[in-house]
Amino acid sequence: MSHQRTRLDIDVDYLQLCLSNLLEIPSPTGYTDEIVRYVCTELDSLGIAYELTRRGAIRARLPGQQTAGARAIVSHVDTLGAQVKALKANGRLELVPIGTWSARFAEGARVTIFTEKGAYRGTILPLKASGHTFGDAIDELPIGWDHVEIRVDARADSSDQLETLGIEIGDIVAIDPQPEFTDAGYIVSRHLDNKAGVAVMLAAVRALADAPPPPVDVYWLFTIAEEVGHGAAAILLPEVASMVAVDNGTSAPGQNSSEFGVTLSMADMSGPFDYHLTRKLAKLCHDNDIRMRKDVFRYYRSDSASAIEAGADVRTALVTFGVDASHGYERIHMHALRSLSELLTAYSLSAVSIPRDQREIGDLSGFTHQPTAAADASAPAPSERAKTSS
Repeated sequence: MSHQRTRLDIDVDYLQLCLSNLLEIPSPTGYTDEIVRYVCTELDSLGIAYELTRRGAIRARLPGQQTAGARAIVSHVDTLGAQVKALKANGRLELVPIGTWSARFAEGARVTIFTEKGAYRGTILPLKASGHTFGDAIDELPIGWDHVEIRVDARADSSDQLETLGIEIGDIVAIDPQPEFTDAGYIVSRHLDNKAGVAVMLAAVRALADAPPPPVDVYWLFTIAEEVGHGAAAILLPEVASMVAVDNGTSAPGQNSSEFGVTLSMADMSGPFDYHLTRKLAKLCHDNDIRMRKDVFRYYRSDSASAIEAGADVRTALVTFGVDASHGYERIHMHALRSLSELLTAYSLSAVSIPRDQREIGDLSGFTHQPTAAADASAPAPSERAKTSS
């Protein structure tokens, strides 16, 4: 197996600064304008040209030596959140979630309610919140969005007073991330899915800005509605032949994801990822001394799924940073973010493996193969190289 090191060094301080700044900007799906502006400002500072869709999805382009057979790397700026479902007679707010997440993690969260008259602060509480009032009944309340409400930090004892404040059904509710960056390199916060992926991409772009041009154009895509299933459905160009989604892995019992190194997803709910692109990424980890492991996700969709379902004929893969307690109060380690950013630089600069992909359609000439021969049981064990620290 050939050994070609194409990864670049990553400015970890810049990566952490981007993540910290991104976490400070509320961006539940449907309320992403300000975080889009932040990402565009960063791209401007890096000298990377971009264009916006009507609603704010970003398509930035790092020019390569040729345009055909371009690559795309994608993450999403939107996060989980909630909306006002009803104004309650007791002056509290009924909620519905934005995205799929448990009300178990909503209880106790500090929030911002965005209204036409301005923003209000509040707290998500269970319907029976006071032990002094309800005793043991506070532990018997079921878990679910029907069993929580927002206490608004404003004088509101009735639905009429809520209306006077300007709070309306459908108002967006952003959940405070409450980030903590530890000296040991751990990052604990809500919304690491997928603001950490956005920071990883920006750090990779920063490293590539002064590097020689990649073999083909590389598009850096930032979508705005992945948490509700839209993802990269309407942002790809016809010349894009392969797309790598950047998102969180699931570090949990029964999974193989890790908070260290890269976790390469082999499949999610939409099915297996592209055979050739996935194995290319694994080889890049091997050749560049990037720690890597593989996993399969059962209850998971990414930006790539929506693109495929929309009819895009592109090879797709999913590279992740392992997250503990995903869609809850999440934890990652900077080692995984740095490793993943390194992999994105190595992928961007790597040689084209399938020249035929430059054409949208063609004959059998140059079409790929997959192995069918029986395995050699006497072959030596695979190299442990890909398990070494990055």
